[in-house]
Amino acid sequence: MDSASVFEDVRAGRAALLAGDAGRAIPHLERAVAAAPADLEARYWLASAKFTSRAPDANSALDEARTLHALILARSMGCDIGRCQTDGAYAAQVADQLYGKTLVAMASVVRRMAIGAGAKDGPGLLAYGLSLQHQGRADEASEVFQLVADQFRSASAHQFLVYPQLLRDDGDARHSAVVRDWARHYAPEVPATALNNPDRRGRKLRIGYLAPWFATCQLKQFITPLLEHHHRDAVSVTLYPNDAASEAGCWPDWIDIHPLGALDDAQAAALIRRDGVDVLADCWGHTAGSRLPVFAHRPAPVQVAWINFIQTTGLKQMDYVLHADGADTGGHRDLYWEDIWRIGPVFNAFRPAPGRLPPVPSPALASGQVTFGSFNHPAKLSGATLDAWAAVLRGAPTSRLLLKYSYFTDPVLQRVTQARLAARGVAPERVVFAGHSSGQAYFEAFREIDLMLDAWPAPGSTTTLDALSNGVPLLTMVEPSLAGAYARSILEACGLGDLVTTAADQFVSRALELAADPSRLDAVRARVRPGFDASPIRDEAGFTRRIEAAFGEMFDRWRAPAATERASA
Repeated sequence: MDSASVFEDVRAGRAALLAGDAGRAIPHLERAVAAAPADLEARYWLASAKFTSRAPDANSALDEARTLHALILARSMGCDIGRCQTDGAYAAQVADQLYGKTLVAMASVVRRMAIGAGAKDGPGLLAYGLSLQHQGRADEASEVFQLVADQFRSASAHQFLVYPQLLRDDGDARHSAVVRDWARHYAPEVPATALNNPDRRGRKLRIGYLAPWFATCQLKQFITPLLEHHHRDAVSVTLYPNDAASEAGCWPDWIDIHPLGALDDAQAAALIRRDGVDVLADCWGHTAGSRLPVFAHRPAPVQVAWINFIQTTGLKQMDYVLHADGADTGGHRDLYWEDIWRIGPVFNAFRPAPGRLPPVPSPALASGQVTFGSFNHPAKLSGATLDAWAAVLRGAPTSRLLLKYSYFTDPVLQRVTQARLAARGVAPERVVFAGHSSGQAYFEAFREIDLMLDAWPAPGSTTTLDALSNGVPLLTMVEPSLAGAYARSILEACGLGDLVTTAADQFVSRALELAADPSRLDAVRARVRPGFDASPIRDEAGFTRRIEAAFGEMFDRWRAPAATERASA
């Protein structure tokens, strides 16, 4: 078969698939692949058609397309593919370089070759799992991380297994099981050291916050409102980062900084205990760099989990997890060791990055084309999410979808994502991509979007807050999950409860309703930034007062039985 015939078969297969006839598409595309095995478009369209028809080898077909694409590109970048097949160290080096360039799909293909050639060390396997996770392949990533947890036993290695559970079906239960297992291995209860913190009447409540970094990561936008509004006459505050240098000059000068990076868990706990901390809050959860095992040593009378996760830590020694008032934990309460403490209408305050641009009207008013968008991590683009997004795009046939994230600079991940949507009836050219940007370029990106589409079961957090703070409406679908409760709390706090849906078909209908009338969509847009700026999310002082009151009450509750026990003794 000549190239013209291959082209014609791919064209015919594409047309049939987008018309909804995968059965008619597959013979065309199989014939094209047989005649031209290196034709990427034939392979991607065949994979899409097989997903549409639910063929048992659909995943294999997509993996073949992804692998071929990655190897062609890697070779064009100077990679010796033949050497990768036999030299594990060389292939691992290439995979590291690709990963460092955010080419995660390409990195996963080459890393798999490295493993096949014998490079099966723990860091290499973890890198492989992460490269899978960043593409949205949570089940595969979990298998790799479980292997690492079993073979290379350490607290930090095991923690990589935690996050991808939240990207999977029944994520809350999966997450709870994994963190409880982690805690049994790496944060068991240790003999308690007597804590004699005095009654807080007549003195300041001593609060400690623990995270590897505060000022140099995303945590800064959540912790700054608190640290800059704590009442210095009512509380004393100590930060416990890895390194004091990362925090130098970033916080009010009355806040103490005691680095823990050079200390093991027992030594870190002893330092916190000597500081006389009354309430110790973990702000990092099970993310890489976590110091959760410190809490197993009970360095403070009251221990609280906050900010980075709203799920259980799995530690029996953690007393509370902070939640918003309206967050319905429903049947999830038995997943926690901790008590849930309600702290008001929102889970956290949030300070937008400086330099936001003034709000603009919906771009569709001028362009005539509705642009849907998602700035979410590719890991969150689940099959259920793409089902709904595709239904929206099919129902608004002149619209487009802009996906923006650093990993979307990977041309393989781009084409795979387009193939996943093509299997759902969306032409690839309607899905466009953008990589990482910062400063004004980041703020300008929001001006391209008419309506943000959220993902599930892992909805946006910082990306949602960024969208709303920049005046872009965001439509979410709230599952009966902890993450769903968090997503709902953000939108309702901003007076945008009309952008909260509770079923996929409702999500699709609402998106199409707004897309069909740009003036109505613009009216919603006009409410977004004022609603965000006036919301409890932006009431930094009010949120801080509620946190201080909650921490004080927690400590008083600890003091009451503790004082009784001391008197009896």
